[in-house]
Amino acid sequence: RSNPYQTNLLRDGVRRYLQLPADQTVLILHAKVAQKSYGNEKRFFCPPPCVYLSGPGWKLKQEQIKARDLGEAGFRVCGYMGLDSMGSNLMETQKLSFEEQPDAKGFGCAKALYISDADKRKHFRLVLKLFFSNGQEIGTFHSKLIKVISKPSQKKQSLKNTDLCISSGSKVSLFNRLRSQTVSTRYLSVEGGAFIASARQWAAFTLHLADEHCTRSEFPLREGYIRYGSVVQLVCTATGITLPPLIIRKVTKQYAMLDVDEPISQLHKCAFQFQGSDRMYLCLSTEKVIQFQASPCPKEANRELLNDGSCWTIIGTETVEYTFSESLTCVHEPVSPVPLITALQLTGGGDVAMLEVQGEYFHAHLKVWFGDVEAETMYRSPKSLMCVVPDVSAFGSDWRWLRYPITVPLLLIRDDGLIYSSSFTFTYTPEQSFIPGQQILSDVPHDSDKLLDSIHQEFTRTNFHLFMQS
Repeated sequence: RSNPYQTNLLRDGVRRYLQLPADQTVLILHAKVAQKSYGNEKRFFCPPPCVYLSGPGWKLKQEQIKARDLGEAGFRVCGYMGLDSMGSNLMETQKLSFEEQPDAKGFGCAKALYISDADKRKHFRLVLKLFFSNGQEIGTFHSKLIKVISKPSQKKQSLKNTDLCISSGSKVSLFNRLRSQTVSTRYLSVEGGAFIASARQWAAFTLHLADEHCTRSEFPLREGYIRYGSVVQLVCTATGITLPPLIIRKVTKQYAMLDVDEPISQLHKCAFQFQGSDRMYLCLSTEKVIQFQASPCPKEANRELLNDGSCWTIIGTETVEYTFSESLTCVHEPVSPVPLITALQLTGGGDVAMLEVQGEYFHAHLKVWFGDVEAETMYRSPKSLMCVVPDVSAFGSDWRWLRYPITVPLLLIRDDGLIYSSSFTFTYTPEQSFIPGQQILSDVPHDSDKLLDSIHQEFTRTNFHLFMQS
């Protein structure tokens, strides 16, 4: 553990950070699958991988750089994105320039990435390297695993091949290509509280499977894999804005197939019929999203003729978010690897309660903090840290009389003071039972110190902890 003087200085800084977090967040959005290119063709990843920079820490960093007389030019963020660990001859990288959006987030997009047939891997990751324009490296960030496919499957999907099936509650992107032209690609997105068809940015939507007899006001969600003919709801993950209940249909040669009941697969063509409508489908018209009425087929009652704007391609998406804060120190080393916490596991109790922190990108220079209290931390592997759970008394005398659960955020802090926040919290819960052999508490006045003492003694004896994810 750190020496007491350093710990006290750091603790004061952590308290200031918890009161006013100055985080820097790097968010990477990408598709779950990528279609391989053959020969000289270049099948660019669609939707293209996107990067968003957000959080007040970027503004704070800009002010620090200005204070060193480097000016605006030194602060600009630039980056390079490519495929991981394939050697320089096969690694195609693309430079990213970040532009500020109306919501103050920086946005960059890698539109020209592809994977060639010379790359024999079945899975890969994207690698993002970020720099300030003065040459200072920010760090290296990885996407989640991406599955390589040769082409969209035309066969009826089996639920055994879950890599290609789309489950309820998963995230998807929808895009449309008029006459199969790459330059005409538009993505379903949300802007200004409305659904639009954007040529620049795409949104991830959570696709929920719903009960067929539901109404829009009551939308009970179900688990399972999405099948054609199912009633679904599309919810924008960034804004929470939703579309009305939709029936998802398979598209074959611009016809909506009304009698197909099979699992939906990655990169399938599909259409979205508004539930309860007279053949009305989700459609794009330039940048607007409208409703289009399909034409019936007199000779084939199980088909309806669509226009180009009503035919969407569906693909699963992933997001990975890296958050760090340099507010306690002026870091000159890269912030990576940025650790990601995925789960917590508590063992033991009392004075020997141990918490295993599970995740990715851990290293020996990290300490686990429970709010503003440093925990004794042991590095086990890049996927695991062990720490001793601090007694509640470590949070100060105010907690000695704890009668209600308290929740503290979990942080990881590097040796040089770099903070990595997480979405995880830890809850201390006092034990409600009485200490055996003690005076019956109902005989003690409610305002007596003895009552508080007994609660505190029982709590510290059992040291019962719960954890949860916020």
